[in-house]
Amino acid sequence: MALTLTPDQFRADFPALASTTTYPDAQVNFWIELAAIRLNEARWGKLLQYGAELFVAHNLVLQARDIADVAAGGDPGEVTGPATAKSVDKVSVSYDAQSVALTDGGFWNMSSYGIQFLQLARMIGTGGIQL
Repeated sequence: MALTLTPDQFRADFPALASTTTYPDAQVNFWIELAAIRLNEARWGKLLQYGAELFVAHNLVLQARDIADVAAGGDPGEVTGPATAKSVDKVSVSYDAQSVALTDGGFWNMSSYGIQFLQLARMIGTGGIQL
């Protein structure tokens, strides 16, 4: 079962990322092609397309953050963790990001899609094969 993912299918399955302005076809196709190279079809089996979609979604979200950072005068590619506190006037809110992050998730903990991808990857066992 080879990866047959298209930008239209990706957008149908992930409507939160459907904007062709924020996520142009060229970017979506770039990440789809990289997913096809990176994800082992024999390991992922019937979950290949879903895993590829999570891979694409995670990378698109991070790329969109970089673009927004540049638009605000910041530097692209700056590594930051999730915001865990916010204050406006006398009102503040904080979140426990650690409770939803995966242990040793690193880069994948930078988006909810990455967390889902890594959890799935760990379940299917994308590690080495012993013969």
